[in-house]
Amino acid sequence: MSTPSPLFEITDLHASAEDGTRILNGVNMTINEGEVHALMGPNGSGKSTLASVLLGSSEYEVTSGSIHFRGEDITDWSTEMRGKSGIFLAFQYPHEVAGVSVINFLRQALSARKDIKMSVLELRLSIMEWLETLNMDSSFAERYLNEGFSGGEKKRNEILQMAILEPEIAILDETDSGLDIDALTVVADGVTKVREKNSSLGVLTITHYQRLLEHLHPDVVHVIMDGKIVAKGGNDIVEKLESSGYESFRGN
Repeated sequence: MSTPSPLFEITDLHASAEDGTRILNGVNMTINEGEVHALMGPNGSGKSTLASVLLGSSEYEVTSGSIHFRGEDITDWSTEMRGKSGIFLAFQYPHEVAGVSVINFLRQALSARKDIKMSVLELRLSIMEWLETLNMDSSFAERYLNEGFSGGEKKRNEILQMAILEPEIAILDETDSGLDIDALTVVADGVTKVREKNSSLGVLTITHYQRLLEHLHPDVVHVIMDGKIVAKGGNDIVEKLESSGYESFRGN
């Protein structure tokens, strides 16, 4: 019996900023169906750049290496193609979209993602459970996307999007940034519930803080420094970070 192809595979990925500055220097990572991976690293290590490159941001140029999704090379795919194929990115700083309500945004995104035409009423009925799960009032659906949202509301809104769009892999770029303990718990529980309903979902969560990992229990923890993965493992990596910090991984 042949071994199935990985869900998401990053191979020797190098990338530079628009000014030519090299940021990613040979990133390797393989995520299988249903796995949760965590990426940790100090400021300036390349974490958020990797998230942007994985989404196809025009701010960075892939100079070598590849990204494969379900065995297909997507290195040159546009952001739109990646989103439609089932790759989801929760931004560290979600954008405001004036004049577009949350529910209308979701309806348009769902139509693009799955070619499903739903009325606002049909969609509202399908998201009520998720609004309750994420401690969001039902009136939230009528608010303009991220306009006037608190930090916690923005992050919960992105988990709501992930639940409705049912991606195959979700990249969570510092979803825990700026959240208090209560909001972090709500967001983490939301991610867990999404995974319960979609057991094949792969997750890459990019974070500064070990506290999120206490909720998500990642299968693999990666440490990135100077644009390269310098260590990977399980909870032993987190324990070493807590006791010795990132410098203990330098030179690995």
